[in-house]
Amino acid sequence: MDYKPVPTVVGATPFDAAADAQTLRAAMKGLGTDEQEIIDVLASRSNGQRQLIRSVYDTEFERDLVDDLKSELGGKFEDVIVAMMMPPVEYLCKQLHSAMAGMGTEESTLVEILCTKSNEEMHQIVEAYEDKYQRPLAEQMCSETSGFFRRLLTLIVTGVRDGLNTPVDAAEAKEQASQLYAAGEAKLGTDEEVFNRIMSHASFPQLRLVFEEYKELSGQTIEQAIKHEMADELHEAMMAIVECVQSPAAFFANRLYKAMNGAGTDDSTLIRIIVCRSEIDLETIKQEFERIYNRTLLSAVVAETSGDYKRALTALLGGA
Repeated sequence: MDYKPVPTVVGATPFDAAADAQTLRAAMKGLGTDEQEIIDVLASRSNGQRQLIRSVYDTEFERDLVDDLKSELGGKFEDVIVAMMMPPVEYLCKQLHSAMAGMGTEESTLVEILCTKSNEEMHQIVEAYEDKYQRPLAEQMCSETSGFFRRLLTLIVTGVRDGLNTPVDAAEAKEQASQLYAAGEAKLGTDEEVFNRIMSHASFPQLRLVFEEYKELSGQTIEQAIKHEMADELHEAMMAIVECVQSPAAFFANRLYKAMNGAGTDDSTLIRIIVCRSEIDLETIKQEFERIYNRTLLSAVVAETSGDYKRALTALLGGA
């Protein structure tokens, strides 16, 4: 099945960067800040348009728009707005960097960002990361992870996955499925190396075929096999790849649900997914969320957040 991504945020037409810059300046000038005005402007512009507004603002007022926003806003609301103002690739690099900074590593953030990308997207991230932090992403990741999990992420980051233009090969998919079967269910123990190689090299359309062949061959789904054969971060990474191959929207809907389920909210995941997917497939994610959990994503977000933070997220979700 073909994946049809529908965004919630598209560029404004007509668009006037100078007028938007003036509006934002007025919203922050003097006493008090008009937060609603800031949300109204920024949440209804594409990221490309926000970059243009920032550059006009800089020229016009000789001030940095992001610095001004940071000094006027606070808390989670500020986090959302600053995330919206960053070019998407740069924002993901920052998220990867903070997932690896300090004590401990947020493996699930690494999985969410790295395992869901095509090779083309991965190249952009790798290039931007080294540019920004003067250190190769692969090198930093190697020092923060270990075992087969590290091996899998390293393969993904080094860009071994076939490009989206690589034609799918049915005969090869059969062969890859039988290699996975032989490496897992058909033997005692698991040959993770084989899983890593196939899951990191084959393009997503090719993997879709491999998973179908696997079911034909073994009588059970690839998810069932992974569940039996792997544990911990490697299991999570493999499942992320499988889910993204089958339905990226379902993968992100599940991530959002987990971020809001139980005590407390994982705000950084909530912000990252809503901001990053708003121009890609957030509308599709909303539909999946409702299908899987029988409630709207909007109602879940409204229940978990408040104030300007809530208003900014709901604006990105496309409001009511």
